[in-house]
Amino acid sequence: MMEMKIASRSCADDLGRQRTFHYYLTVDQIPVGQFCCEDYGVRIDEEDGDSASVPSITTSPVRIDELMTLLVDNLVGPVSLEDVIDDWK
Repeated sequence: MMEMKIASRSCADDLGRQRTFHYYLTVDQIPVGQFCCEDYGVRIDEEDGDSASVPSITTSPVRIDELMTLLVDNLVGPVSLEDVIDDWK
């Protein structure tokens, strides 16, 4: 598996604490007949906190780009990653 850091974003939570999230694209190779296909997932790490990853979300580069943009722009954290992906699908 390969991982690429896409972005980092910081924000203050409801209690005024600074939180920083790091967003990663994960890429696996899956065999499809005589060829291999890239299978994309995501991982979010909170600095000094939780981490969550969801592999094998899509094989579409366009769709994973849309999802990563949604996650980064809305400052989605590790705790809500799976729920956001379920709603996005």
